[in-house]
Amino acid sequence: MAKKQIRLVAFLLSGPTSHHHGMWRHPETDNGFLDPEYYEHIARVLERGCFDGLFFADVLALSDFYKGSYHTLLSRGGQMGMLDPIPLLSMMARVTQHIGLAATISTSFNKPFNLARVLGTLDFISHGRAAWNVVTTSSRTQHRNYGVDDENFVPTNIRYDQADEVVDACCKLWESWEPDALIIDKASGVFADASKVHRIDYAGKWVKSQGPLTVPRSPQGRPVIMQAGSSPRGRDFGAKWGEIIFTLQHGKADMQDYRADMRERAAKFGRNPDDCRILVSVDPIIGETRAIAEAKRDYINDLVDPELGLALVSAHTGTDFSRYPLDQKLTEIEITEGSRGSFDVILQGTKSAGLTLGEVAKRFATSELCPQLVGTPADIADQMQDFFEAGACDGFVLTPTVFPATFEQFARSVVPELQARGLFRTKYTGKTFRENLQS
Repeated sequence: MAKKQIRLVAFLLSGPTSHHHGMWRHPETDNGFLDPEYYEHIARVLERGCFDGLFFADVLALSDFYKGSYHTLLSRGGQMGMLDPIPLLSMMARVTQHIGLAATISTSFNKPFNLARVLGTLDFISHGRAAWNVVTTSSRTQHRNYGVDDENFVPTNIRYDQADEVVDACCKLWESWEPDALIIDKASGVFADASKVHRIDYAGKWVKSQGPLTVPRSPQGRPVIMQAGSSPRGRDFGAKWGEIIFTLQHGKADMQDYRADMRERAAKFGRNPDDCRILVSVDPIIGETRAIAEAKRDYINDLVDPELGLALVSAHTGTDFSRYPLDQKLTEIEITEGSRGSFDVILQGTKSAGLTLGEVAKRFATSELCPQLVGTPADIADQMQDFFEAGACDGFVLTPTVFPATFEQFARSVVPELQARGLFRTKYTGKTFRENLQS
């Protein structure tokens, strides 16, 4: 049996930052996030590094939870998605051949037919490399942008019930064409075998769709499903549908607990737990020596704006933390609105240190409380190998601190270390994203 290997996916966001909110201020960061070549370049870099895939997180509003205004977030370069991921992924598909391409799209604002058509098209033009990071969207600000006022805001559990139906309907639409339905035979005049194209007549509690899809069956059958829910209901959703689970955890023990929980949940849904790959978020900071890497870490972390950190915690939890004293312990704060799952993730990563709200905000803005892997390429590989072999994860979502340098350095230096240890592929062996994930 072949040795199990690490999975690598790159985290991207079409804006000034990713998880590290000092990134855009670094002297070596390219802030060309409105330039098409910016995205084509990073796709090539990641494919040369044999990454399984890349995915775009997305934010559909300028968050105004902090002080009731988006001024701090926008003026100080906080987390925002400025461009739609689908056109960007389409461009990236044309300059690559192997790497998986994932878009974050919310089930709260899109009908199944539109989702299936857009993602099916991406799967076609990428020759079977599309993926969908499924989110339900907890932010009231984002809901308002889509015409959903606070009176009609849907609670978390119901949003996931709706999402179950949306994903189910999309899967049936992708399957509405049998694989050999499209014929295109000029001599016989037969374009397609219509008996192999089927209506789905989907009628759930929340969504309906007649079908069939207008997009024929893609090379992959359907896109790979990603998910990142952290609440109990979100974890169930991921265990039911997710082929890649993206999670923000704070240390090895947290990762081990989360992976064990998700594998158990997947089994309860009748799935093979190995088909639900848990990828933890890490920020690599690489230096020629450990001391150089540590100096780089200190420099980039000092670029974080503390007030921006407070605005980001407010945005992620849906709670205005400007109402609380900065010196109050986070464990002493009870929230009654917003995303309880996001708040619990932040609590989990800070309660052992007894951090105050101000300390939490500063730390959150450096890596969103995910581990920073700091050291030489061998040091980084050691840490990743330790997490992987300890059963803490099946792989990693890498987030940059300097763009595109973090990914360029990682592909040139850490990937060869992992390959030499037999922990990572030296070439792609599958034709589709799913095939490469399973190889």
